[in-house]
Amino acid sequence: MNKSVIISGGSQGIGKALVKKFLKEGFNVYTCGRDANKLSGLEKEFSNPGLKTFVADLSQKNQVLDFANWILAQEKSIDVLINNAGFFMPGQIQNEEDGVLEAQIQANLYSAYHLTKALLPTFQAKKSGHIFSICSTASITAYTAGGSYCISKFALLGFTKVLREELKTQGIKVTAVLPGATLTPAWDGVNLPESRFIPADDVAETIFSAYQMSPSTVLEEILIRPQLGDIEL
Repeated sequence: MNKSVIISGGSQGIGKALVKKFLKEGFNVYTCGRDANKLSGLEKEFSNPGLKTFVADLSQKNQVLDFANWILAQEKSIDVLINNAGFFMPGQIQNEEDGVLEAQIQANLYSAYHLTKALLPTFQAKKSGHIFSICSTASITAYTAGGSYCISKFALLGFTKVLREELKTQGIKVTAVLPGATLTPAWDGVNLPESRFIPADDVAETIFSAYQMSPSTVLEEILIRPQLGDIEL
C-alpha cells in the first residue's frame, strides 16, 4: 500500500516541488489550492493517478474542514502532513492597511492550526507520522518590510514548537522548516538573478530527507538560506 502525504497549497512554489518529490517517491498526494485552473494544470503536468486535488481557500476555516473531510473520506491512514499554505504581503506595522494582519494570520497560521487539528487523530491512532510546517526565516528575523507577515510566521513557529512538545511522546514527529528567499512566484518581478534564491526543489529534497530519518530521530528545525545570505524583505 502506498504511503500518503497531505500538502496544503500545492499548486505552485515550494508546495508544487513537494508534490513532485512525493509523487516520485510513490506516495499518494492530496493537495489543495485556491485556483482551480492551477490545480488542473498540476494534474496535467504530473499525470499521476496518485495525485488528488481539491479547490479550497485555507484562510477560511470552513474550507479547511471541507478539505480535511474530503481527505478522510478517502484516506484513513496519513503518513505526512505538510502545512505549506500561505502568502506574503509586504508592509510595515506603522502603515499597513486595516485587515492585513488578520489576512496573514488566517492564511499563514490558522490554516495550519485547523488542518492539523482535523487530521491529528489519524496520526494518534497509529502513533506515528510526521508533521511539517513551512515557516520562514521571517519566523526568527524581524524584517523591516515584513510587518504582519513576520508576525504570522513567528506565530507559526511557536505553534510548531508547542505541537512538537505535545506529540513527542506519542510517536509523532514535528518539524519546522525555515526557508529564506526561495525561487517561487512570490518573487516575480524582482530584479535579482536566480543564484540569489534557493531552488524550491532543494527545500522539497531536504524535507523528504528529514522524513526518512529513523523513528528515534527528529529534525526539530531546518533553517535554509541562499548561499549569499538573506534578501531583505
